[in-house]
Amino acid sequence: MKKLVTYLSTLVLTSFITMDALAQINTITGLVVNHINNESLSAVSVTVKGSEAGTFTDDRGNFKISVNQKLPVTLIISSVGFALQEIEVANAAQTVTVNLEPTNSLGQEVVVSASRVPQKILESPVSIERLSAANIRNAPAANFYDVISTLKGVDVTTSSLTFKTPTTRGFGGSGNTRFNQLVDGMDNQAPGLNFSVGAIIGLNELDVDNIELLPGASSALYGSGGMNGTLLMTSKNPFKYQGLSFTVKEGIMHTDGSERSPSPYHNWALRWGVKVSDKFAFKITTELIQAKDWIGTDYRDYDRSNGKLKAGTRATDPNYDGVNVFGDETTADIRQVLNGVAGQAPFLAPFISTLTRQPINVSRTGYTEQQIIDPNTVNFKLGASFHYKITPGTEAILAAYWGTGNTIYTGASRYSIKDFKMGQYKLELNNKNWMVRAYTTQENAGESYNLAATTQNFNETWKPSGGSTGWYAQYGQAFLAAKLGGATDVDAHTAARATADVGRPVVGTPEFNDIYNRVRKIPVPKGGALLDRTNLYAAEGSYDLSSVTKSVADIVVGGNYKRYVLNSQGTLFADTAGTIGINEMGAFIQASRAITNSVKITASARYDKNQNFKGRFTPRITAVFKVAENSNIRLSYQTAYRFPSTQMQWINLDLVSYKLIGGNEAFRNIYHFDTNPAYDRDSLKAGKTVLQNFTTLKPEAISSFEAGYKSLIMDSKLLLDIYGYYGQYTNFLARKVVVQSRTGSPVSPADADTGQIYSVPVNSTSKVKTYGFGIGLDYKLSRNYSVSVNAASDNLTDVPTNFIASFNSPKYKVNATFANSGFGKNNRVGFAVAYRWQDAFYFQGDLANGNLPAVQTVDAQVSYKLPKTKSIIKLGANNLLNQYYYNAVGNSRIGGLYYLSFGYNVY
Repeated sequence: MKKLVTYLSTLVLTSFITMDALAQINTITGLVVNHINNESLSAVSVTVKGSEAGTFTDDRGNFKISVNQKLPVTLIISSVGFALQEIEVANAAQTVTVNLEPTNSLGQEVVVSASRVPQKILESPVSIERLSAANIRNAPAANFYDVISTLKGVDVTTSSLTFKTPTTRGFGGSGNTRFNQLVDGMDNQAPGLNFSVGAIIGLNELDVDNIELLPGASSALYGSGGMNGTLLMTSKNPFKYQGLSFTVKEGIMHTDGSERSPSPYHNWALRWGVKVSDKFAFKITTELIQAKDWIGTDYRDYDRSNGKLKAGTRATDPNYDGVNVFGDETTADIRQVLNGVAGQAPFLAPFISTLTRQPINVSRTGYTEQQIIDPNTVNFKLGASFHYKITPGTEAILAAYWGTGNTIYTGASRYSIKDFKMGQYKLELNNKNWMVRAYTTQENAGESYNLAATTQNFNETWKPSGGSTGWYAQYGQAFLAAKLGGATDVDAHTAARATADVGRPVVGTPEFNDIYNRVRKIPVPKGGALLDRTNLYAAEGSYDLSSVTKSVADIVVGGNYKRYVLNSQGTLFADTAGTIGINEMGAFIQASRAITNSVKITASARYDKNQNFKGRFTPRITAVFKVAENSNIRLSYQTAYRFPSTQMQWINLDLVSYKLIGGNEAFRNIYHFDTNPAYDRDSLKAGKTVLQNFTTLKPEAISSFEAGYKSLIMDSKLLLDIYGYYGQYTNFLARKVVVQSRTGSPVSPADADTGQIYSVPVNSTSKVKTYGFGIGLDYKLSRNYSVSVNAASDNLTDVPTNFIASFNSPKYKVNATFANSGFGKNNRVGFAVAYRWQDAFYFQGDLANGNLPAVQTVDAQVSYKLPKTKSIIKLGANNLLNQYYYNAVGNSRIGGLYYLSFGYNVY
């Protein structure tokens, strides 16, 4: 018995030892370098063939991977721009050194936005553009957001230094609700102010993994708003990108002193990514930008009665209304003052009657944008994310992006976005087959204010317009006195203004600052402040069923929910009685199948519902035909829609000279349109009374056909991409100017100028058409030289008369870039020169309309690499030739920005 126990004990012990040996974990370490220059390569994928085990090289090119199986094993090493390698490892004690061979990666980049599943960009079923971190690093741009403007078919509206709005296929403006911007899957649009803030909060350059641009209709996959395109910005995962990186950019602006004295530009950014273990990693990012902003210096005279620019200056036009002059929006006919004098002094009546045969409209004296706006632009971003791998294939992410700062925005007026704050916070679960995400956007307008409303109310605070001793009474009496003295009209107006403006506060004085700072903090319409605190709550998910359905088709399903909570305390929305909630929800399904080795069909459909509108169904079908190796023809029929934005539904903004209102049916009662009708203003000016029927707003929709060809030719050195599209809008959404009698009596042509004016959203009853094309050439030359050229055209036709479509896209635009990513000793020197030209066009906006001249700019940079620290020194310039330009009436004029930067651990 004793021997039996001994034998059994020995057997059990031997079994445990054997099991332990079998379960022993082998840890393999290695280094991955570039075969050409022996530089270490970071963020390279290292996986074990036949298992889920995988890792990435760190910022020094090192990797460590644990394998729970017997050696030998095969490692798969891959990275974009390098040939894939497989290496067998038989001895874990020996460090593995991998030399990757650079390859031509044109057309081989993997994208996900076109179909929500990974695929090569060359095989995408629709037009798509992509920017990698390397593209951004080598671009001649002070800010990564500027690189987007070099992509084919992109228009960028620049309101100021840090406020830039990209779009595709038309409708450029400072806020574009037809174009989606997503940062790590979160809608980057401020839910109340309705402009995307990708350049203000969100990612900094060091944390951008890639940017994908999907031009054209994309609602079938991304929901409301994807009428003209979707921009997806993806950050770097700390499991893949590790280490401390920072950039310091110091520059100079306003070098010619035309707007202000030369001033410095500061841009500091930092990213710290740490892989704590195989299960946990985190990152922290931050960026600070500080500069004296560009300003609007368009002092052309503007006629608000017809929405057009006109000839004249303050010296020649008593009713002068400068585009970038504020306070002069207040206007009145001084005949009432003169007729009052005639009543009190009958002996002057005959003379006064000769002056009052025509309206004598006079505007208050305004202040220029340069005089009243704080030019100090500050933008501070802070971000963090925590990543935990629940299983090797499932990752949990808790992330936050927060930003604050000052900038300038162009909407119905120019706005000083002061102490603006916005945060986005999300919890996400990611698996290769499914994704679940919940996030919230918290918006705070801070001390933002409307320049026109503030300055108009400033004038009223200093000296009221009305009354027997008011500004207009003093003006009218002085004008009459000058005319009685024999003065010409021009001289009489000059003398009258000088009299009425006696004691007018001088910019910069304590009196001016005290009144102005007090008025800008009072909510509109009595002051200029916007008190918007609107929030968004969202959840979405998707599931790739392909592993189950692959015998039939690759199928992906998904859905989302959004809730907007409007909260402006009556300063932006009609929410004086409390917050306004808006709910949206939707779901989609997509199926794709390779019919043959040369043909792949993808079909998708989406249904969405907004509580204030009927549901929308948006189908899409695409086909890719492989006509030769690396050559594909793509055809697509896409539909898209947008529910009217939060502002189009509920805005109630009093701009003193007119009111910007929404299309919700509640406004019919708020402004008594049922008992005191409104009429089309342009028709009224022409002597016709065309009643404006306030029908219920409908979602806007577009049906678009597109054909494209993408091919990699000339020994895979030249990538050719061509597309053409045609679309048709139904229930096209635009704005229209209407007028209502102030007295309630029947409207007359005189009310076109004296009545209550509104800008209202309306649907077109006719079809509006759009069409265009694009062509791009990317050529990889020898010795790391490259040339890229692209051109595009976008057009809109059949817009109804009196509709303000705000298409705002030049008919033609061209980009060209010549660059080298590395030459000289050890390929340490690089450079890039980018040229952009766009055609002249007519701009329509809520602030002003007018012709814009053609624009051409040159950006350039030269860089030098320091391999030991993976650092780069860069000398660059945006708008190298300092040719001031603007791309919207009333926007800032953009001059040259010259900078020197040092980036540590950035490649």
